[in-house]
Amino acid sequence: MTMKPQRILWTMPYLPWPITSGGKARQYNLLKAMAQRGHEITLLVQSKTPADADVQAALAPWVKELIVLPRRSLRDPRTLWRAAFSPLPLLTTINGYAPALTRQFAQLLQRQQWDVVQIEHSYGLQPFEAVLRQRRQSFILVEHNVESELGAATYGKWPWWARPLARYDQWRARRWEQHVMQRADLVVAVTESDARKLSAMTTRVPHVVSNGADIQGFASVQPDGHSQRVLFVGNYEYAPNVDAVEWAMEAVWPRIWQLQPQARFVVCGHALPDAWRQRWPDPRIEWRGYVDHLPTVQSQSAVFLAPLRFGGGSKLKVLEALAASLPVVSTTEGLSGLGVQAGEQALVADNAEAMAQAVASLLNEPERGAQMGRQAREYVTAHFDWQACARQLEGAYMALSSCAEPGQAMKGQACA
Repeated sequence: MTMKPQRILWTMPYLPWPITSGGKARQYNLLKAMAQRGHEITLLVQSKTPADADVQAALAPWVKELIVLPRRSLRDPRTLWRAAFSPLPLLTTINGYAPALTRQFAQLLQRQQWDVVQIEHSYGLQPFEAVLRQRRQSFILVEHNVESELGAATYGKWPWWARPLARYDQWRARRWEQHVMQRADLVVAVTESDARKLSAMTTRVPHVVSNGADIQGFASVQPDGHSQRVLFVGNYEYAPNVDAVEWAMEAVWPRIWQLQPQARFVVCGHALPDAWRQRWPDPRIEWRGYVDHLPTVQSQSAVFLAPLRFGGGSKLKVLEALAASLPVVSTTEGLSGLGVQAGEQALVADNAEAMAQAVASLLNEPERGAQMGRQAREYVTAHFDWQACARQLEGAYMALSSCAEPGQAMKGQACA
């Protein structure tokens, strides 16, 4: 059934362009798909970077109105004060307590009637919560991960003397997450697994809107099975990606090189730490950083390695590698939410020795890798097109419209 065009007020705590992370890829492609389906979108963003001409040009075809407000610096005294003394978790305080954003949101709600108000991330709700309650406005909350479960990758890097603060912030995160889930009229998760976990915090059954892949954009990729290059892509402002690379360098790659001395590790992505080049200066590592055209580097690679031990949700970088027919070696966590058949569309390894053996076997048997890649591309094409994801989001909108009265959750009542 085709849904009539909706007037959507969509909020984000970052700009979805340029695409430097899985979250931004999801946001941009869903915006595009929903606009193509006829919906009228006003996008309200709080961003640490300005909306320059490139951003404006990328979003203009899909967004009727783009409103971008600056986010306070992390070193702003108000941010530091809130981070230390607020009852809210660190990430929420960084993105919250933004009076200008609250005023702009209130003006938008007053200006017109919206069919859907969509808030991305539980940590992004704080500036809008009071206004939503006052106006008894229903809203959808989209949660990309179960945020309270990401602590192991983040807090494990804190020095020993800060561990009590880490435990305190984890406690704040769990409490805020439960608070937000109970306030939303409808919760959207990215995977069935996340939906089950979030359902324990809310009386409303979460909807699942999965991640997708640009099927046409990756269709031209032909991996180079003889290149001996093993690829990883990530946003290194995200702690699970940092952990993945560091674990790979410390535990996995020494074992790979024992089996396959000529293998090369290609590490791409936004905010790549400069210290890694000094810490691991081996010439067989290519520290490329951000690449503006992922299919090019995929075409130069033989294998995609996903040594992810934390994160939740589904991993867009892995999904895009599968769409590009790159043979994938991943932990179970790296394939979460994708429904991939181990041994057919990817190889699964949850310890360093098994991961090294799997990578070496694919480098030694490029035809086997090519066959696995073809099966993976067929699977992703059939199940993870962005238009299918947009239809899932429309299903959530229809469920929201079934509420008898707007804003029931903000009054402590459940949406039917």
